[in-house]
Amino acid sequence: MTQSRLGRRDALRLGGLSAMGAFLAACGVEGKGKPQASIAPDAVAKFWSGKTQTGKLNFANWPLYMDPKKPELKKFTQKTGIQVTYDEVIQEMGPWFAKVQPQLSAGQSIGYDLMVITNSIQFGQFRDSGFLAPLDHSKLPNYAANAAKSYAASSYDPGNVFSIPYASGITGIAYDPSKIKDPVTSLADLWNPAYKGKVGMFKDLQELGNFGLLAAGLDPAKSDETSWKQAAAKLKEQKDADIVRNYYDQSYVDALGKGEVWITQAWSGDIFQKNVSDGTNFKFVIPSEGGTIWTDNMAIPVTAENPVDAIELMDFLYDLENATTLAEYINYVCPVPGAQAQMKKHAAAASGEDKDFLLSVADSPLVFPGDAEYKRLHYYVNFNTAEEKNDFERVFQPIVLG
Repeated sequence: MTQSRLGRRDALRLGGLSAMGAFLAACGVEGKGKPQASIAPDAVAKFWSGKTQTGKLNFANWPLYMDPKKPELKKFTQKTGIQVTYDEVIQEMGPWFAKVQPQLSAGQSIGYDLMVITNSIQFGQFRDSGFLAPLDHSKLPNYAANAAKSYAASSYDPGNVFSIPYASGITGIAYDPSKIKDPVTSLADLWNPAYKGKVGMFKDLQELGNFGLLAAGLDPAKSDETSWKQAAAKLKEQKDADIVRNYYDQSYVDALGKGEVWITQAWSGDIFQKNVSDGTNFKFVIPSEGGTIWTDNMAIPVTAENPVDAIELMDFLYDLENATTLAEYINYVCPVPGAQAQMKKHAAAASGEDKDFLLSVADSPLVFPGDAEYKRLHYYVNFNTAEEKNDFERVFQPIVLG
């Protein structure tokens, strides 16, 4: 159990992430994203009519997003008899959409019945193109019983018409307390000249731009091109002062471990897992100006050949025990609040390092954030059109490439 791995944000998505209202709504922060168009009243009945279980399904996921031994999938097969082929084939949202779009447009199977997709501009493209099957919530009793109720308020899929969450995560600041003695509390610490050449920033334009906006005192959810230019100017000040060592993909974790950077933009699950795997003591903080939050969602392609089996697995993963063991491995934000208490029960039955590890996960605000953490989390910039996304990238790309 203690031999774990780094988080799944392995290949960054340049597609840009839209507003993540689900978790934020739980803390009184309402989603501001553009609501989706309503589906036809009979869409659910029409899609599911006549569909039956086949005894098999193909599941497309990101790397490092399930224990390699697949304990949950083995339990699922033992209980239902359904055989699952599990492939870690999704690396970035943009290329994934581009890969499957031709088949979906032609009404053909993409070879997968279940996929995990980020709440991004591509999620909107999947949804608005009619590529996602509407979910029959009568087949999701575990989800109804165990999911955080705030998910129904998500701005990218209100009412969970097409998706239910798999896991979520936080973007904040990580630092090495052996190198930085003063407490890190603010985005201003990423601009501190005392750390010249030892600061890491993300090359992902959405992540970078979001922190630039927050550092400039601007709300990403309400930003426009004028705001983006202000944020880019703030980031350029940081770059021109040679404070930034590099703009990283997930290699920022290695740079932090090697001491190449002392302080960096970071993803919550990565830092938690780095400390577990390597025995490091890196700190992760949500800055006072705020951090950001994203979510990955399970969805069924409209051309799925085995949708009944797929939705059965979706609900199975929301069983309290299964959600708990997934969270024990993934170590990102768990969508099932009850998993925290269940994990502590597992810890009580364990001993030694396993006990310590389970308690550290259960007590971690990076896996089970409280209201105090959520109140400091913000949306990503919400792109309603591809043109807006292109404008955003045009403003921020020179920071990374110039």
